[in-house]
Amino acid sequence: MPKATGQKRQAAQADLDDQNPKGAKSRSNEKAEAPKGTKRITRSSDQSSPITKPSPEDKRKRTSSKNDKPAKETAKDTSYPMNTPNKKAKIIKKGTARPVVKSKKTANPKVTKNASKSPTKVDDPTEATHDRSSSLSGVAIPIKNDKDLAIDDDAAEEDDSDGPSYWLMKAEPYSRIEKGKDVKFSIDDLKNATEPEAWDGVRNPTARNNMRAMMKGDMAFFYHSNCKSPGIVGTMEIVREHSVDASAFDKENPYYDEKSTEDKPKWCVVHVEFRRKFPEMVSLKELKQFAKPGGTLENMQTLKMSRLSVSKVSKKEWNFIHSLLENEDEA
Repeated sequence: MPKATGQKRQAAQADLDDQNPKGAKSRSNEKAEAPKGTKRITRSSDQSSPITKPSPEDKRKRTSSKNDKPAKETAKDTSYPMNTPNKKAKIIKKGTARPVVKSKKTANPKVTKNASKSPTKVDDPTEATHDRSSSLSGVAIPIKNDKDLAIDDDAAEEDDSDGPSYWLMKAEPYSRIEKGKDVKFSIDDLKNATEPEAWDGVRNPTARNNMRAMMKGDMAFFYHSNCKSPGIVGTMEIVREHSVDASAFDKENPYYDEKSTEDKPKWCVVHVEFRRKFPEMVSLKELKQFAKPGGTLENMQTLKMSRLSVSKVSKKEWNFIHSLLENEDEA
């Protein structure tokens, strides 16, 4: 049956072409002008399909197909976490330094092998700044054993005592003329003084600072210097604390200092009184015998800084020097 119907169509079409040859040419031209690769759709008169509305099942299929597409995309994105943006991450511009994150864990400080076992001892306060910066610059110094914490009994007594401080003050016992004036001042001159004597002419910053630290009631050794046989010859007491040294303002004075003015005085004096003259001098040579390593006077400031006119004396050193005089009396 399908073959018979096809032959009838061709025969009917041939009859129409004979009746209207122009229409046949136009149809042949339309077929010729059709571009290559395109399919021409023809619909026969007996195969026309009616237009119907989509059923609810078709709608579900369409919605499910639409939802499947983004689901695949999200699955693709989530499978690569490096491509997903992190809300907490901060964008750092090119050329800027990254912030340093400090760790919450704290580690015990480690000591390098080259670190010293104990800090450098400094006797002179003027040298303390340099020595401490070189030996204690951020280096943790460990305590090796209990001996490092041990304190000398004599040093403990000195720190705990509320008594006076002790000093050593130098003066020239023989005549020396400076700017027409004699700068001589001996233990005998102090002994013969009728009132407290102003200890003036000190022009060394460290010696001046020692004088500023003196308190009323402190004791000091009287030391003869700049002579053939220098040494300690007696004792005196600080009876008046430091005040301005007016001799620095006097241009005719041997110890005049143009940098020291009445508005901004630079130097000071203390007033002293005679207390005792030793029967025999404790010479510098004798003092040096006990200043060897391990000796009682090893750290005595005047032996370490020989040109310092006013120096500190520890209680231990003070008592030891007096013991030398007692031994000489017994002998």
